[in-house]
Amino acid sequence: MGNYRDRLDIIADILQATSREAKKTQIMYQANLSYKVLQRYLNEVTDASLVQFTCENQSYLITPKGQDYLIAYKEYARTNKNIEKRLNDFSNKKRVLEDLCPYKDDLTATP
Repeated sequence: MGNYRDRLDIIADILQATSREAKKTQIMYQANLSYKVLQRYLNEVTDASLVQFTCENQSYLITPKGQDYLIAYKEYARTNKNIEKRLNDFSNKKRVLEDLCPYKDDLTATP
């Protein structure tokens, strides 16, 4: 299965695209979003003051609050990746133990 992005990932991708002034089409391609999904998220990040729209250039630009979000997101993503790796290692060790002593459905049965 592929890796699906969640809401936080998509917002971070949009903010990254707007770190240099960007128009909707540029954001859409850089964040790999459909136009419909882009519209929804642009409204959300604009309402949250993470990006601002400039009428004269018809473009979007990340705000200081949006930059703070990106910094926090990068720390979150790094920690999350670390935790997922440790959980995967833990699952592998558990599987080794279970293989060494397999579970039997009926422990009362005699051999």
